[in-house]
Amino acid sequence: MQIKSRKDFVSGLMFMGFGAAFSLGAFNYTVGNAARMGPGYFPMLLGALLAGMGAFVLLGSFRSQRADGGRIGAIAWKPLLYIVGANLAFGVLLGGVPSLGIPAMGLIAAIFAAVIISSMAGSRYVFRGSLILAVILAIGSYLTFVMGLSLQFQVWPTFITG
Repeated sequence: MQIKSRKDFVSGLMFMGFGAAFSLGAFNYTVGNAARMGPGYFPMLLGALLAGMGAFVLLGSFRSQRADGGRIGAIAWKPLLYIVGANLAFGVLLGGVPSLGIPAMGLIAAIFAAVIISSMAGSRYVFRGSLILAVILAIGSYLTFVMGLSLQFQVWPTFITG
């Protein structure tokens, strides 16, 4: 068998690797069974599903009809760093880092930071559009998680709420 699409082959390997890692990591928690699911059941199931889909993509790489072999391009570092940075900013702003003296800024500030930073990953950045999206996501998250589900976590920075 010969690999006809390198992109599909590498993508399939990546999906299989992440899926296997999540499935194996889920066994650090109680998995349970379908009738009595533990906290590790759903991540284990999603990881297995991702690994299975990766296997289909990998197998498809052997029968692809690509003329160029599906060349793999360069890594897009700018979007990668902005998306990872947005996730880190969200986590730090939502929960703070007490050991570094960084206070928790709450859900609203974390959403605004994550949306604005991740919007910079695109080829065209429009600050006004990012703000509109951040407002919509902040209102929707507040209504869903705080009002609808009654989850208890910090919504506003401590210097506002006291």
